[in-house]
Amino acid sequence: MSGVQLSELTTVGVGGPAGRYVKATSEAEIIGAVRDADAAGEQVLIIGGGSNLVVGDSGFAGTVIHIASEGFTVNAEDSCGGVAVVVQAGHNWDALVRHAVMHAWSGIEALSGIPGSTGATPVQNVGAYGSDVSQTIAAVRTWDRQRNAVQTFTNSELKFGYRDSLLKQTTLGGSPRYVVLTVEFQLPLGRMSAPVRYAELARVLGVEPGQRAYSNDVRREVLRLRGSKGMVLDAADRDTWSTGSFFTNPVVDAEVAESLPADAPAFPSGQEGKVKLSAAWLIEKAGFGKGYGLDAESVSGGRAALSTKHTLAITNRGDASATDLAAVGRAVKAGVAERFGIELSPEPVLIGVELGSGQGT
Repeated sequence: MSGVQLSELTTVGVGGPAGRYVKATSEAEIIGAVRDADAAGEQVLIIGGGSNLVVGDSGFAGTVIHIASEGFTVNAEDSCGGVAVVVQAGHNWDALVRHAVMHAWSGIEALSGIPGSTGATPVQNVGAYGSDVSQTIAAVRTWDRQRNAVQTFTNSELKFGYRDSLLKQTTLGGSPRYVVLTVEFQLPLGRMSAPVRYAELARVLGVEPGQRAYSNDVRREVLRLRGSKGMVLDAADRDTWSTGSFFTNPVVDAEVAESLPADAPAFPSGQEGKVKLSAAWLIEKAGFGKGYGLDAESVSGGRAALSTKHTLAITNRGDASATDLAAVGRAVKAGVAERFGIELSPEPVLIGVELGSGQGT
Protein backbone atom coordinates (compact mmCIF):
# COMPACT_ATOMS: atom_id res chain seq x y z
CA MET A 1 0.00 0.00 0.00
CA SER A 2 1.32 3.47 -0.80
CA GLY A 3 0.27 7.00 0.13
CA VAL A 4 -0.25 6.33 3.85
CA GLN A 5 0.60 9.47 5.83
CA LEU A 6 2.96 8.79 8.71
CA SER A 7 1.26 11.57 10.67
CA GLU A 8 -1.64 9.11 11.05
CA LEU A 9 0.63 6.53 12.70
CA THR A 10 2.41 8.71 15.26
CA THR A 11 1.19 10.23 18.52
CA VAL A 12 2.68 13.63 17.66
CA GLY A 13 0.70 13.73 14.42
CA VAL A 14 3.37 14.85 11.94
CA GLY A 15 5.12 13.13 9.05
CA GLY A 16 4.76 12.83 5.30
CA PRO A 17 3.86 9.80 3.17
CA ALA A 18 5.30 6.29 3.30
CA GLY A 19 6.77 5.02 0.05
CA ARG A 20 5.19 1.65 0.80
CA TYR A 21 3.18 0.60 3.86
CA VAL A 22 2.77 -2.92 5.24
CA LYS A 23 0.71 -3.81 8.30
CA ALA A 24 2.02 -7.02 9.89
CA THR A 25 -0.33 -8.69 12.38
CA SER A 26 1.64 -11.83 13.25
CA GLU A 27 5.22 -12.96 13.74
CA ALA A 28 5.18 -14.67 10.34
CA GLU A 29 3.90 -11.51 8.64
CA ILE A 30 6.54 -9.38 10.37
CA ILE A 31 9.36 -11.66 9.25
CA GLY A 32 7.91 -11.94 5.75
CA ALA A 33 7.55 -8.18 5.32
CA VAL A 34 11.09 -7.52 6.55
CA ARG A 35 12.59 -10.26 4.35
CA ASP A 36 10.72 -9.02 1.27
CA ALA A 37 11.85 -5.42 1.80
CA ASP A 38 15.45 -6.46 2.45
CA ALA A 39 15.49 -8.71 -0.62
CA ALA A 40 14.25 -5.80 -2.71
CA GLY A 41 16.97 -3.54 -1.32
CA GLU A 42 14.45 -1.12 0.14
CA GLN A 43 14.98 1.10 3.16
CA VAL A 44 12.93 -0.10 6.14
CA LEU A 45 11.24 1.86 8.93
CA ILE A 46 9.64 -0.09 11.77
CA ILE A 47 6.63 1.51 13.52
CA GLY A 48 4.78 0.15 16.53
CA GLY A 49 2.59 2.57 18.48
CA GLY A 50 4.34 5.56 16.93
CA SER A 51 4.84 7.23 20.30
CA ASN A 52 8.59 7.67 20.01
CA LEU A 53 8.94 8.80 16.41
CA VAL A 54 9.16 12.11 14.54
CA VAL A 55 9.16 11.77 10.76
CA GLY A 56 9.99 14.67 8.44
CA ASP A 57 7.42 16.37 6.24
CA SER A 58 8.77 14.65 3.12
CA GLY A 59 7.94 11.27 4.67
CA PHE A 60 9.88 8.05 4.21
CA ALA A 61 10.69 6.81 0.74
CA GLY A 62 11.19 3.16 1.66
CA THR A 63 8.96 0.50 3.23
CA VAL A 64 7.19 1.25 6.51
CA ILE A 65 6.35 -1.94 8.42
CA HIS A 66 3.65 -1.40 11.03
CA ILE A 67 4.00 -3.97 13.82
CA ALA A 68 0.43 -4.86 14.78
CA SER A 69 0.74 -8.34 16.35
CA GLU A 70 -1.28 -8.64 19.55
CA GLY A 71 -1.81 -10.96 22.49
CA PHE A 72 0.29 -12.74 25.09
CA THR A 73 0.86 -16.22 26.47
CA VAL A 74 1.46 -17.21 30.08
CA ASN A 75 4.19 -19.85 30.00
CA ALA A 76 4.44 -20.38 33.76
CA GLU A 77 2.77 -19.12 36.92
CA ASP A 78 3.65 -20.21 40.45
CA SER A 79 4.24 -18.61 43.83
CA CYS A 80 8.00 -19.19 43.72
CA GLY A 81 8.98 -18.19 40.20
CA GLY A 82 6.16 -15.77 39.54
CA VAL A 83 4.64 -15.46 36.09
CA ALA A 84 6.49 -15.80 32.78
CA VAL A 85 4.47 -14.00 30.13
CA VAL A 86 5.45 -13.79 26.43
CA VAL A 87 3.96 -10.72 24.75
CA GLN A 88 3.59 -10.02 21.03
CA ALA A 89 5.55 -6.99 19.86
CA GLY A 90 2.49 -5.05 18.69
CA HIS A 91 0.49 -5.51 21.90
CA ASN A 92 -0.47 -2.24 23.55
CA TRP A 93 1.86 -1.61 26.47
CA ASP A 94 -0.58 -0.03 28.89
CA ALA A 95 -3.12 -2.78 28.22
CA LEU A 96 -0.48 -5.25 29.42
CA VAL A 97 0.24 -3.18 32.53
CA ARG A 98 -3.47 -2.95 33.34
CA HIS A 99 -3.86 -6.72 32.98
CA ALA A 100 -0.81 -7.31 35.17
CA VAL A 101 -2.14 -5.13 37.97
CA MET A 102 -5.61 -6.70 37.78
CA HIS A 103 -4.13 -10.22 37.98
CA ALA A 104 -1.59 -9.51 40.75
CA TRP A 105 1.49 -9.63 38.53
CA SER A 106 3.89 -7.22 40.17
CA GLY A 107 6.78 -5.17 38.80
CA ILE A 108 5.52 -2.98 35.93
CA GLU A 109 2.79 -0.94 37.66
CA ALA A 110 4.94 2.23 37.79
CA LEU A 111 5.12 2.10 33.97
CA SER A 112 1.38 2.68 33.63
CA GLY A 113 0.12 5.12 31.00
CA ILE A 114 3.17 4.97 28.75
CA PRO A 115 1.90 4.95 25.16
CA GLY A 116 3.13 2.63 22.44
CA SER A 117 3.65 -1.06 21.85
CA THR A 118 5.36 -3.67 24.02
CA GLY A 119 7.96 -4.48 21.36
CA ALA A 120 9.33 -0.95 21.57
CA THR A 121 9.92 -1.05 25.33
CA PRO A 122 13.20 -3.02 25.38
CA VAL A 123 14.70 -0.97 22.54
CA GLN A 124 14.66 2.25 24.55
CA ASN A 125 14.65 0.51 27.94
CA VAL A 126 11.46 2.43 28.59
CA GLY A 127 11.15 3.76 32.11
CA ALA A 128 9.41 6.20 34.42
CA TYR A 129 9.03 6.94 38.13
CA GLY A 130 12.12 5.00 39.14
CA SER A 131 11.27 1.86 37.15
CA ASP A 132 12.28 0.56 33.74
CA VAL A 133 11.57 -2.58 31.73
CA SER A 134 15.09 -3.97 32.17
CA GLN A 135 14.07 -4.87 35.74
CA THR A 136 11.46 -7.38 34.53
CA ILE A 137 12.43 -8.49 31.00
CA ALA A 138 13.69 -12.08 30.85
CA ALA A 139 14.24 -12.40 27.09
CA VAL A 140 13.49 -10.77 23.75
CA ARG A 141 12.90 -12.78 20.58
CA THR A 142 13.94 -10.94 17.41
CA TRP A 143 14.47 -11.32 13.68
CA ASP A 144 18.15 -10.75 12.86
CA ARG A 145 18.21 -9.09 9.43
CA GLN A 146 21.92 -9.67 8.93
CA ARG A 147 21.81 -13.39 9.68
CA ASN A 148 18.34 -13.86 8.22
CA ALA A 149 17.36 -15.87 11.28
CA VAL A 150 15.52 -15.66 14.59
CA GLN A 151 17.74 -14.49 17.48
CA THR A 152 16.72 -14.59 21.15
CA PHE A 153 18.49 -12.39 23.68
CA THR A 154 18.53 -12.86 27.45
CA ASN A 155 18.37 -9.82 29.74
CA SER A 156 22.14 -9.65 30.25
CA GLU A 157 22.79 -9.91 26.51
CA LEU A 158 20.63 -6.87 25.81
CA LYS A 159 23.16 -4.50 27.44
CA PHE A 160 20.52 -2.32 29.03
CA GLY A 161 21.41 1.22 30.08
CA TYR A 162 19.60 4.49 30.66
CA ARG A 163 17.14 4.68 27.71
CA ASP A 164 19.50 2.37 25.86
CA SER A 165 20.02 -1.25 24.81
CA LEU A 166 21.84 -3.38 22.27
CA LEU A 167 18.68 -3.19 20.16
CA LYS A 168 18.88 0.61 20.07
CA GLN A 169 22.63 0.63 19.49
CA THR A 170 22.17 -1.52 16.37
CA THR A 171 19.35 0.62 14.94
CA LEU A 172 20.13 3.29 12.36
CA GLY A 173 17.53 5.84 11.31
CA GLY A 174 14.62 3.80 12.57
CA SER A 175 15.88 0.71 10.74
CA PRO A 176 16.93 -1.96 13.27
CA ARG A 177 19.21 -4.91 12.74
CA TYR A 178 17.06 -6.83 15.22
CA VAL A 179 13.28 -6.57 14.73
CA VAL A 180 11.47 -7.41 17.97
CA LEU A 181 8.95 -10.26 17.66
CA THR A 182 8.06 -11.02 21.29
CA VAL A 183 9.12 -9.88 24.75
CA GLU A 184 9.13 -12.22 27.75
CA PHE A 185 8.62 -10.75 31.22
CA GLN A 186 9.24 -12.45 34.56
CA LEU A 187 6.90 -10.89 37.11
CA PRO A 188 6.51 -11.75 40.81
CA LEU A 189 3.03 -12.68 42.02
CA GLY A 190 1.38 -10.46 44.59
CA ARG A 191 -0.77 -7.39 45.19
CA MET A 192 2.17 -5.29 46.34
CA SER A 193 4.27 -3.26 43.95
CA ALA A 194 7.97 -3.34 43.33
CA PRO A 195 9.84 -1.00 45.73
CA VAL A 196 8.77 2.59 45.01
CA ARG A 197 12.00 4.38 44.13
CA TYR A 198 10.71 7.76 42.90
CA ALA A 199 10.36 10.32 45.70
CA GLU A 200 7.34 12.16 44.26
CA LEU A 201 5.45 8.90 43.75
CA ALA A 202 6.38 7.63 47.22
CA ARG A 203 5.11 10.88 48.74
CA VAL A 204 1.66 10.72 47.12
CA LEU A 205 1.38 7.04 48.09
CA GLY A 206 2.27 7.81 51.70
CA VAL A 207 5.30 5.49 51.82
CA GLU A 208 9.03 6.00 52.17
CA PRO A 209 11.23 5.60 49.07
CA GLY A 210 12.16 1.93 48.79
CA GLN A 211 8.95 0.71 50.41
CA ARG A 212 6.12 -1.06 48.59
CA ALA A 213 2.51 -0.08 48.07
CA TYR A 214 -0.51 -1.80 46.59
CA SER A 215 0.03 -2.11 42.83
CA ASN A 216 -3.41 -0.77 41.99
CA ASP A 217 -2.67 2.33 44.10
CA VAL A 218 0.64 2.79 42.28
CA ARG A 219 -1.09 2.52 38.90
CA ARG A 220 -3.77 5.00 39.92
CA GLU A 221 -1.29 7.59 41.16
CA VAL A 222 1.07 7.15 38.21
CA LEU A 223 -1.81 7.72 35.79
CA ARG A 224 -2.82 10.80 37.77
CA LEU A 225 0.73 12.19 37.83
CA ARG A 226 1.26 11.48 34.14
CA GLY A 227 -2.09 13.01 33.30
CA SER A 228 -1.20 16.18 35.20
CA LYS A 229 1.87 16.50 32.99
CA GLY A 230 0.05 15.76 29.72
CA MET A 231 1.75 12.37 29.44
CA VAL A 232 -1.39 10.23 29.01
CA LEU A 233 -2.83 10.26 25.50
CA ASP A 234 -6.04 12.28 25.16
CA ALA A 235 -7.21 13.32 21.69
CA ALA A 236 -8.94 16.36 23.18
CA ASP A 237 -5.82 17.61 24.99
CA ARG A 238 -3.22 19.10 22.64
CA ASP A 239 -0.59 18.80 25.38
CA THR A 240 -0.66 15.03 24.81
CA TRP A 241 0.02 15.28 21.06
CA SER A 242 3.71 14.61 21.55
CA THR A 243 6.36 11.93 21.81
CA GLY A 244 6.39 12.28 25.58
CA SER A 245 9.78 13.50 26.77
CA PHE A 246 11.54 14.99 23.77
CA PHE A 247 14.97 15.07 25.44
CA THR A 248 16.68 12.52 27.67
CA ASN A 249 18.13 13.54 31.01
CA PRO A 250 21.81 14.17 30.22
CA VAL A 251 24.47 12.04 31.90
CA VAL A 252 27.56 14.15 32.52
CA ASP A 253 30.88 14.06 34.37
CA ALA A 254 30.49 14.79 38.08
CA GLU A 255 32.65 17.91 37.64
CA VAL A 256 30.12 19.32 35.17
CA ALA A 257 27.28 18.75 37.63
CA GLU A 258 29.25 20.46 40.38
CA SER A 259 29.63 23.56 38.19
CA LEU A 260 25.85 24.04 38.04
CA PRO A 261 23.84 26.08 40.56
CA ALA A 262 23.34 24.39 43.92
CA ASP A 263 19.64 23.81 43.28
CA ALA A 264 20.26 21.84 40.08
CA PRO A 265 18.79 18.33 40.53
CA ALA A 266 21.33 15.52 40.17
CA PHE A 267 20.81 11.78 40.41
CA PRO A 268 22.98 8.65 40.40
CA SER A 269 23.63 7.50 36.84
CA GLY A 270 24.88 4.00 37.50
CA GLN A 271 28.16 4.96 35.84
CA GLU A 272 31.30 5.68 37.83
CA GLY A 273 32.15 9.39 37.85
CA LYS A 274 28.92 10.28 36.04
CA VAL A 275 25.78 12.07 37.22
CA LYS A 276 22.33 12.29 35.65
CA LEU A 277 20.81 15.76 35.42
CA SER A 278 17.23 16.92 34.94
CA ALA A 279 16.63 18.00 31.35
CA ALA A 280 13.42 19.75 32.43
CA TRP A 281 15.34 21.87 34.97
CA LEU A 282 17.99 22.80 32.41
CA ILE A 283 15.33 23.77 29.87
CA GLU A 284 13.42 25.94 32.33
CA LYS A 285 16.53 27.65 33.70
CA ALA A 286 17.71 28.35 30.15
CA GLY A 287 14.59 30.46 29.71
CA PHE A 288 12.14 28.07 28.07
CA GLY A 289 9.01 27.88 30.17
CA LYS A 290 5.87 25.82 29.77
CA GLY A 291 4.09 26.78 26.56
CA TYR A 292 7.22 28.18 24.89
CA GLY A 293 6.41 28.53 21.19
CA LEU A 294 2.68 29.23 21.54
CA ASP A 295 3.13 32.84 20.44
CA ALA A 296 2.29 33.31 16.76
CA GLU A 297 5.57 35.19 16.42
CA SER A 298 7.60 32.27 17.75
CA VAL A 299 9.97 29.98 15.86
CA SER A 300 7.04 27.67 15.06
CA GLY A 301 4.42 30.29 14.38
CA GLY A 302 2.51 28.95 17.37
CA ARG A 303 1.84 25.64 15.65
CA ALA A 304 4.23 23.67 17.89
CA ALA A 305 5.23 24.44 21.46
CA LEU A 306 6.48 23.05 24.71
CA SER A 307 3.60 21.53 26.64
CA THR A 308 1.73 23.92 28.91
CA LYS A 309 2.06 21.22 31.61
CA HIS A 310 5.64 19.97 31.21
CA THR A 311 8.71 21.46 29.54
CA LEU A 312 10.09 18.12 28.34
CA ALA A 313 7.33 17.57 25.76
CA ILE A 314 7.16 19.32 22.38
CA THR A 315 3.55 19.33 21.28
CA ASN A 316 1.55 19.67 18.08
CA ARG A 317 -0.98 22.43 18.77
CA GLY A 318 -3.24 21.44 15.89
CA ASP A 319 -1.66 21.82 12.48
CA ALA A 320 2.08 21.61 13.16
CA SER A 321 4.56 20.19 10.70
CA ALA A 322 7.71 18.28 11.56
CA THR A 323 9.59 21.45 10.63
CA ASP A 324 7.67 23.32 13.33
CA LEU A 325 8.48 20.73 15.98
CA ALA A 326 12.12 20.72 14.97
CA ALA A 327 12.27 24.52 15.23
CA VAL A 328 11.17 24.37 18.85
CA GLY A 329 13.53 21.50 19.62
CA ARG A 330 16.43 23.26 17.93
CA ALA A 331 15.83 26.48 19.88
CA VAL A 332 15.65 24.65 23.21
CA LYS A 333 18.71 22.53 22.47
CA ALA A 334 20.75 25.58 21.44
CA GLY A 335 19.56 27.59 24.44
CA VAL A 336 20.59 24.94 26.95
CA ALA A 337 23.98 24.53 25.24
CA GLU A 338 24.56 28.28 25.35
CA ARG A 339 23.47 28.68 28.97
CA PHE A 340 25.07 25.58 30.50
CA GLY A 341 27.41 24.10 27.87
CA ILE A 342 25.41 20.86 27.96
CA GLU A 343 24.15 19.14 24.81
CA LEU A 344 20.65 17.68 25.08
CA SER A 345 19.95 14.52 23.08
CA PRO A 346 16.53 13.75 21.62
CA GLU A 347 14.69 10.77 23.04
CA PRO A 348 12.44 9.98 20.03
CA VAL A 349 13.79 8.56 16.79
CA LEU A 350 14.12 11.38 14.26
CA ILE A 351 13.64 10.51 10.59
CA GLY A 352 14.42 13.29 8.12
CA VAL A 353 14.56 15.82 10.97
CA GLU A 354 17.66 17.75 12.04
CA LEU A 355 18.34 19.44 15.38
CA GLY A 356 21.97 20.28 14.76
CA SER A 357 25.21 19.17 16.46
CA GLY A 358 24.92 15.72 14.89
CA GLN A 359 21.53 14.94 16.45
CA GLY A 360 18.81 13.53 14.24
CA THR A 361 19.06 11.92 10.83
